[in-house]
Amino acid sequence: MRVIIRDSKKEASIWAAHYIANAIKAKAEVTDAPFVLGLPTGSTPMDTYAELAKMCEAGEVSFKNVITFNMDEYVGIPEKHPESYHSFMYRNLFDKIDIPAGNIHILNGNAPDLDAECAAYEKAIEKAGGFDLFLGGVGEDGHIAFNEPFSSLESRTRVITLTPQTREVNSRFFDNDPEQVPAQALSVGVATVMGAKEVVVLAFGSKKAHAVKDAVEGPISHYCTLSAMQMHPAGIIACDDPAAGELKVNSYRYFKATE
Repeated sequence: MRVIIRDSKKEASIWAAHYIANAIKAKAEVTDAPFVLGLPTGSTPMDTYAELAKMCEAGEVSFKNVITFNMDEYVGIPEKHPESYHSFMYRNLFDKIDIPAGNIHILNGNAPDLDAECAAYEKAIEKAGGFDLFLGGVGEDGHIAFNEPFSSLESRTRVITLTPQTREVNSRFFDNDPEQVPAQALSVGVATVMGAKEVVVLAFGSKKAHAVKDAVEGPISHYCTLSAMQMHPAGIIACDDPAAGELKVNSYRYFKATE
């Protein structure tokens, strides 16, 4: 595992955007096959998305041959709801880049058969050739996507019941009322994410410091699903200095020195 530590969220976000853009361009140089990219939502990736949009507008990267799959979606709210992940993605990224509409995949939280929707999503990922890179964020309790603590590290896309803590954290998008946050979501599994050739997880702020410490220095455990990154051959956590604040001094020094 690599840990990229930058002084600020902005710097780490820009680093991640350029890493993704370079990966897209590197694949385009050797094959016509599309680049398959996993994407998160929430406040964490917004600066990364803004930088990717800026690079696309400047002609520094193109998404015309990129296929995307989003991590998750709430169950039971309309796609046009301002806090649906469909709305978030178009508002913050897709409407600002040159990706073809047919290349965008987001789970349908209003599907008549949610289990069938999840199974079809896994098949679509497989048909696309699997992920070249999955960009993610991490929750304060160490969860990746909506794989809450005690999710199986072998889990695949499925229906998830959100914990009270997750609903409380996400209530800032729902008039600060946890009861307005849907109780369930569809989410890719830990194994879905870890099946990517590369995984880049963003972690910002002191509230994420304990999760980063557990993921990097703790045991591999379903208590902290991000700890599965320890088993990934090309896993990266990109964080700001506050999110690295609970790492041991020698761990911090090691990661700073190697970068």
